[in-house]
Order: sequence, then C-alpha cells, then structure tokens
Amino acid sequence: MYLIAVYVPASDKDALIEAMGKAGGGRIGDYEACAWSTLGQGQFRPLDGANPHIGSVGDLERVEEYKVEMVCEKPRVKAVLEAMVEAHPYEEPAHHVLPILGKGDFE
Repeated sequence: MYLIAVYVPASDKDALIEAMGKAGGGRIGDYEACAWSTLGQGQFRPLDGANPHIGSVGDLERVEEYKVEMVCEKPRVKAVLEAMVEAHPYEEPAHHVLPILGKGDFE
C-alpha cells in the first residue's frame, strides 16, 4: 500500500477526493472513499511562465488549503495520481507518495 497526500483549496477538496476514490484510492478492506483531511495554510509564489489558478505572478500567495491523504494499492497509484491531476485546480499540484508498512510487515 501507498499513501498519497495532496494539498488542495477548500473549495475543491470534495471533488478531488471523489475523483481519486473513483480511480481506486481510499480502499481499505470492505470500505471505499476513505480519506483524511486537515485544514492548514499553504503558500506559493508563481514565477514567470506560470498560469496560477489563485494569485498573481511574482506575488506571494497564502491560501486556506486541505491536506488530503488516501491510501492506494500499488497497481492503482498511477491512475489515482492521474485523476488527482485532472481534478485539481492548480497547474502544479503539490503532492507526495509514500510506501506504507502494514502489521504483516512486522510479523
């Protein structure tokens, strides 16, 4: 299993979770659409050549964003990441993918 985490504006959180879930993210046993989200503040400064969804080139922008986390089985990671990019309003969504160790890894 892998953990996919992405930062998204509050207005787009639910649609992003739905798209990632439809692609196979957030499945745990007999459950689907499992996600965790925490509210925080993101910041970024668009550089020349950027086409920002929020803010202006050269200006530091601070935005209320959610960090959304979903688990994903290895065969679905690529599809879930593609769905994430498609559903995300930013041209460069900040995200990361981490391997997860389960209880079976310690037996």
